[in-house]
Amino acid sequence: MAPAPLVIFDLDGTLVDTGPDLVDSLNHTIGTAGLAPVVLEDLNHLVGQGARMMIARAFALQSVETTPEQGDHLLSVFLEHYSANMPGRSRPFPGLVEAMDRLEAEGFAFAVCTNKTETMSLRLLQTLGLSERFKAIVGGDSLPHRKPDPRHILGTIERAGGDPRTSVMIGDSINDIAAARDAGVASIGVPFGYTDVPIAQLKPDRVIEHFDALTPALIHDLIRAARAA
Repeated sequence: MAPAPLVIFDLDGTLVDTGPDLVDSLNHTIGTAGLAPVVLEDLNHLVGQGARMMIARAFALQSVETTPEQGDHLLSVFLEHYSANMPGRSRPFPGLVEAMDRLEAEGFAFAVCTNKTETMSLRLLQTLGLSERFKAIVGGDSLPHRKPDPRHILGTIERAGGDPRTSVMIGDSINDIAAARDAGVASIGVPFGYTDVPIAQLKPDRVIEHFDALTPALIHDLIRAARAA
């Protein structure tokens, strides 16, 4: 039998609103080095390449450089704080669970492709009661490549038992949209995540303002269009 159509979600800023908790743990981390705290709006410039890069960007935002050794220590501080407070204030975005129910009833399967570490991604989704819904949860350290490398998405599809020709990637940033495009996978952009560029400028195949718009008909239309192209 052909594999079920696969809907792949980015995690932070797409599947779950993790912003407040990321900022809390980031400020705890950079505070140990004497830096001033960042605010939620700064996330648009900081997230997208995992916690290590987020910390380095927070330092760069204040014109401070870190050494590799300091980066290792700060990453440990961040992960310890973030893990101890999980899930904190993080919640699925409005309409997500209902959208998944609709799609699941029509035979769709789900996966996560995120630059967050696999352990943290799995723990977060477990604490929110969502982990069992995904055929694969693939983090930034799960494979040799991470978004925007298209092999991250293709590897996620393989782990989920899907087919790139019948898969759709949903994300909030250039990492998601560019990786999907290079992988030959249809993409949906959401505007409520963390990006310093309006999602429409990244030219996903479709933009949805709310998960109420994520329907089986939409996914089928995108898959048909991608296969025709």
